[in-house]
Amino acid sequence: MHGLGNDFVVLDCISHNISVQPALVKAMADRHFGIGCDQLLVVDAPLTPDADFSYRIFNADGNEVEQCGNGARCFAKYVSDKRLTEKKSIQVDTVSGRIVLNIEADQQITVDMGAPNFSPSSLPLAVEEQQDRYRTELDGQPLNFWAVSMGNPHAIITVDDIKTAPVSTTGPALQNSALFPKSVNVGFLEIDNECFVHLRVYERGVGETLACGTGACAAVVAGIANGYLSSPVTVNLSSGSLVIRWDSEQDNVFMTGPANTVFTGQYQWRPAQTNQ
Repeated sequence: MHGLGNDFVVLDCISHNISVQPALVKAMADRHFGIGCDQLLVVDAPLTPDADFSYRIFNADGNEVEQCGNGARCFAKYVSDKRLTEKKSIQVDTVSGRIVLNIEADQQITVDMGAPNFSPSSLPLAVEEQQDRYRTELDGQPLNFWAVSMGNPHAIITVDDIKTAPVSTTGPALQNSALFPKSVNVGFLEIDNECFVHLRVYERGVGETLACGTGACAAVVAGIANGYLSSPVTVNLSSGSLVIRWDSEQDNVFMTGPANTVFTGQYQWRPAQTNQ
């Protein structure tokens, strides 16, 4: 499946007994010898009595992560298409807390992503106190960025031109800096006007992706909090757009966008031969 080109392998661990381990994830995510994906998504039984499902996310490198907005929309479409639920509003447990997925009449999917967290400890970010904008040096050059957690960590750098943004260099450099002991997703944000922006994201364990839902949410929230943007905001990504709404009085962030199924199939896992 994919959400604006951010692509996923989705596994139904309710109907099938599947042991998801890093070697399996890396083999399936391999674009030459496996299926190929940015992340692997697991559909599983709920963790709490009032939820409908639980949701786990693994990056292509095999590491489990806390949240994925584009994946959440694909999750909603998957459980609906497979008739695992008849509900149009779906309660889902994740590692970082509850999310609510709403299937709209036009088949767009709105995800209640929960509340953003600006506390440095939530990312974590190795600074003594919270700031509106953080400053550091990379390769001897000054760098300013915003930081916010959307269940997973994001640093947002504003740029004048999204096309020439130093995604492939500054992205991994900031990820690997001592400021982010658990790494970080790095967004590069060009603001067109207060309701329309362009975004590219260098993701943990993946690299640059065609779209990042939590990255879009983080960029909009940071832009609104610092007075640059006004909700709702259309975020133009490499392969399409998302609409992000954030009412700071209500706190929760809402993301609306598409989800698509590419194909379904069977995969034979041979642990001793990880390229099979």
